[in-house]
Amino acid sequence: MTTTVRPAAAPPVVVAHERLLDALTGLFAGHGMPAVRARTAAEALCHGELSGFPSHGLFNLARLYLPLLESGRCDPRAEPVTLTDLGACAVVDHRRALGLWAAAEAMDDAVARARRHGIGLVAVRGGTHFGCAGFHAGRAAAAGMVGLVASNCGGQRLVPAPRGALPLLGTNPLAVAAPALPGRPFVLDMSTTAVPTGRLRLAARHAEPVPPGWLEDEHGTPVTDPGAYDRGEARLRWLGGDPETGAYKGFGLALAVEVLAAGLSGSATGPTPQALTDGDDARGTDDGIGFLLLAVDPGRLRPGDGFADTMRELFGTVNASPPVPGTDEAVRYPGWREAERALHRRRDGVPLPAWLHEELTGLGLFGAQEPPPGPGESSPGASHGPGASYGPGASPARERGAEDAGGERP
Repeated sequence: MTTTVRPAAAPPVVVAHERLLDALTGLFAGHGMPAVRARTAAEALCHGELSGFPSHGLFNLARLYLPLLESGRCDPRAEPVTLTDLGACAVVDHRRALGLWAAAEAMDDAVARARRHGIGLVAVRGGTHFGCAGFHAGRAAAAGMVGLVASNCGGQRLVPAPRGALPLLGTNPLAVAAPALPGRPFVLDMSTTAVPTGRLRLAARHAEPVPPGWLEDEHGTPVTDPGAYDRGEARLRWLGGDPETGAYKGFGLALAVEVLAAGLSGSATGPTPQALTDGDDARGTDDGIGFLLLAVDPGRLRPGDGFADTMRELFGTVNASPPVPGTDEAVRYPGWREAERALHRRRDGVPLPAWLHEELTGLGLFGAQEPPPGPGESSPGASHGPGASYGPGASPARERGAEDAGGERP
């Protein structure tokens, strides 16, 4: 019997968080984006790396965001236009603005409306990929509010209905965030499919199989080769697995997101008559994405009634719940571990796979590695291995409250 030995991966390159933000800000600004919005876009893109979800981080820069900008499908200078304003709620056309910053501004708008009315709702049409849904929902939590974000995939169709033959819907992410324990907000960030497509492509890049339950072939047989997805040999499964174990829940949630994100804003939808043609355009495109961003101010609904205390008690009880015998893994609510990871990476630097650092260097984000520093000096160049940093040290960025991730589009 022969054993296949996989070559050892090169050690990661650790980059100071602020250095990474500065480099990304410069890159986006170089494409014509205003400086403040370029910085917000950089923060949103880094969120995946900070919180430990690289499928929605810098891996997408060359694969997704730069092609969007360079092809004209995304307008770096777009200025959103409010189409309907009812005070507490609004419909806004993003006009192909980069979703990384535009969704963040829309949530900030929802928060401002909630300050005045107790609730703020912004429905967006004309959107583009916005990265991690949890980053945007978390902006409401950082303001002491409850935030909800939903996004469809525009006109893109990736997944059929349970027992269906033709694709109808995208991964349609949903995120909910709220204050919890200090510095550790509750952030639920999920696709309505078993995983987002970015997880598959990252696994394929690492030549790693995926667990049974992520993919299936046209007959429903589990597929563990992530590359089979882009070869058209496998399709995503819904959250819940088989129809008998709950696939209709994932499918139903995806339809609910379509109603909230596309129906209310007037965006493109996946299920259209073209979906039934089984032709070249049956899968559609992810243009015309719709978002729903909702903020609720508990201080207006429960003035002086202890919402923050209730949240601390609720989530403190979750964290105090004992694990099952035989495991050392503590019980934690969604968002806790991501916040812990982000705190350490802001302080110690963000680890990037060597291949990704090389790719980013090729894009001009980082210069060539400089000679080792002398005694007492700090190196401005990249160094490999644990604890090394790119730049003179990682400066902790201000807490934003959103430290979970997984904005779930392809």
